[in-house]
Amino acid sequence: MKFKWAALSIGALFGFAHIGILGHLFNRTQLPVINLPVGDYTSYTVEAGKEGYRIQYNSNDPKVMGVRRYVDKDNGFFGIGGRSDVITEEEYTMDGGRHLQGGAMGKLSAENLECIKAEGAGESTGRMVGASVATGVAPMFTGIPYIGWLMAGWAVMLGQDTGAEIGGEIAKTYKDC
Repeated sequence: MKFKWAALSIGALFGFAHIGILGHLFNRTQLPVINLPVGDYTSYTVEAGKEGYRIQYNSNDPKVMGVRRYVDKDNGFFGIGGRSDVITEEEYTMDGGRHLQGGAMGKLSAENLECIKAEGAGESTGRMVGASVATGVAPMFTGIPYIGWLMAGWAVMLGQDTGAEIGGEIAKTYKDC
């Protein structure tokens, strides 16, 4: 008889707990989780409520950007001819046509590509020359106890980095970049 009462009370407790959980699940007011891609040129508006949500998303906003310049300058010889206002307006998109001097999709122009290649080649050559010069100086440091080998390595690495920087600048100057 005790077993029947124990089983009945455990069953009632188990059923009551399930009814409470179901009531909680049916009455919850949690809003949905929305994962929107966010970037430099995105904008969106989200309106969420109990009935649902509405999203207005623009992925390339603003699509057209603009620059306006107002210049007030003197005309003629020493400003004797009067003054004039020059207004320049430019519109461009994200493709890089204005700020990268490229075409569609931010492609580099042939001139910029040549400059990048020249700088890379100059850095590579400068790095080799710098390492060669620094290797001639490195034995001077190897005689220092305990840290001589470390200082010799630092000298060679410093020579490489300095040579790469100088070589890249010389190559850019030579190519008129």
